[in-house]
Amino acid sequence: MTEPVGIAEAVRRLVQARRSGQPVPAVPLPDAPSAYAVQDGVARALGWFGAGDRAPHFWKSGGPSRDIELTHAPLPPAGVWRSPVVAPAGWPSWRLRGIEAEVALRLGRDVDAALAATLDTPRAAALVDAMCVSIEIVDSRWAEALDAPPLARLADLQSHGALVLGDWARFEPARDWAAQTCRVRIGTAPEAVYQGSHPLADPCFVLPQWLRHATRHGATVAAGSVVSAGSWCGLLHADAGDTVHVAFDGIGDARVTL
Repeated sequence: MTEPVGIAEAVRRLVQARRSGQPVPAVPLPDAPSAYAVQDGVARALGWFGAGDRAPHFWKSGGPSRDIELTHAPLPPAGVWRSPVVAPAGWPSWRLRGIEAEVALRLGRDVDAALAATLDTPRAAALVDAMCVSIEIVDSRWAEALDAPPLARLADLQSHGALVLGDWARFEPARDWAAQTCRVRIGTAPEAVYQGSHPLADPCFVLPQWLRHATRHGATVAAGSVVSAGSWCGLLHADAGDTVHVAFDGIGDARVTL
């Protein structure tokens, strides 16, 4: 069995990949804490979040089912864009152009570790003041791309490329997510329609685990922080030049041209 190369080597390779725009071979990692340590190391090396006791402002969080531990990644703020937007040329390499249709949730108050420890889904949902349609663009710094080991993908911000946010709408804690319709159009392809297709049934399910993760080292998640909470359409694929339009009935829409 191949032994883990180590956190420092994974950080070095991912920083190299981000600076050069060229993919690098994936690094085997032993466990999720190591993958999160790589996330933190890359962020420090590239100066994404600065110093202080505030957690990063933008996050992604989710998983394929409620039966497994969710995963989380802080998102570089330079890659969070307001809809409608044309993606900057070469940002950062667009090897994959994966598309996930999501709903993002915004906190209405600060959350520290003590508060996060008390939260279940309803209590956490009560802290949300707004929601919007979000489009996550999936990309990878690993040469193996989505075939890289799961922990390597987690270390690489769970294959995050960029995040597009639509207009904010009032959050409705009693919303019937099982009846929620999501519509996705990519380029000239026919519109795809999904209903009640969130893998966790309710995007608010990510909130307690996300907030405990984000505050685990003593940081406070500030009011106004945003988490994009899982794909309703699985992973779709776009081509260069495609316009991606995602709409959630009763919430809003978002649009990005790649």
